[in-house]
Amino acid sequence: MILNEKLATIQTKFKSKKSRFNSFGKYHFRSAEDILEATKPYLLDLGVSVTVSETLISTDPFPIIESKAAITDGKDAIHATAVVGIDLDQKGMQMPQKFGSASSYGKKYALGNLFLIDDTQDADHGKAQKSKPKLEGQALAKAKDFLKAGGSLEAIKSKYEIPAATLKTL
Repeated sequence: MILNEKLATIQTKFKSKKSRFNSFGKYHFRSAEDILEATKPYLLDLGVSVTVSETLISTDPFPIIESKAAITDGKDAIHATAVVGIDLDQKGMQMPQKFGSASSYGKKYALGNLFLIDDTQDADHGKAQKSKPKLEGQALAKAKDFLKAGGSLEAIKSKYEIPAATLKTL
C-alpha cells in the first residue's frame, strides 16, 4: 500500500473525541493531543509515523508560527501546514502562554488539514449551531402572514423547526 492509500485509510476511518470544554463559549472541542491519540491505532498497523514541527517564520509586526504535520512511511512523506499569528497584546496571559496557545492552535489545524478533520462546530469557525426555535404561537401567526404576502416556505424553514402537523397548516 502506498503512502497516499495509508493516509486515505486514516482520513476515512479516523474518529477523534472532543474531550475539552470551553466554559466561556459553552462548546466542546478537540485538541492536538486528542487528534494524535486517535491516530495511534493506525501507526503500527499501517507502518507510518506522524510528526508535528514548528518554525517561527516572521516576527514583524508580530510573531508568526508555521506548524507542519507530516505522515511518513520511511520513504515518502505528506505534509500539511497551518500558519498562526501570536497576539502579543492578549490580556490575561503571560508571554509563554501566548506562544503556547498559538502553538497548540497551529498543531491542531495542521493535523486537521492532514487528516481532513471537519471542525466546523469548533469556536474557531463560529459557535456550534444552536437548535432552531419551534414555529408556534405568535411566530406561527407571523409566518402565515409572511406566506400570504408572497414569502417563501424555505425562508421560514431556515429559521424555525416546523413540526409536521404545523407544516400541513402552512
